[in-house]
Amino acid sequence: MAHQPRRPTASRSDNPWPVSTAPAPRRTIELAPDEALRLLGSIPIGRIIFTRHALPTARPVNHVLDAGDIIIRTHEGAALVSSAQQGGPQGIVVAYEADDIDIESRLGWSVVATGYCRLVTDPAQVARYQTMLHTWSDQHMDQVVRIHPDLVTGIRLVAADGAT
Repeated sequence: MAHQPRRPTASRSDNPWPVSTAPAPRRTIELAPDEALRLLGSIPIGRIIFTRHALPTARPVNHVLDAGDIIIRTHEGAALVSSAQQGGPQGIVVAYEADDIDIESRLGWSVVATGYCRLVTDPAQVARYQTMLHTWSDQHMDQVVRIHPDLVTGIRLVAADGAT
């Protein structure tokens, strides 16, 4: 067997994030579903988690909320589109996760919405969502999917002493 050279390892000084040996204690507070959905709607980006080739897959996407549903634009060849088409009229079960956690203070929140994802096929609705949601990608995002969350959970990370 041929000897493989060792790869250099990153030193602590190569890490751009602050490393703390003793982080301040944190408390986790469960969020009510309405509050969790409100927080999710307060930021423009999250991650959709769906099944591809029988394995979980996550993709970062931008979104808007519309009447409690999560709306995402994507392109025709996206794995999410083909999965949703294979799911038929009921769609496919997905999870949508978004968070806002400060790296230094380690305070913030995280929300997961789980529900059925369906393609939006009505041309008027597609046109409406295309005006509401401007994609961040240079790809032609002509497909729209709607996630109707059946389960919304979330946590808030706060300092153990209650200070934020």
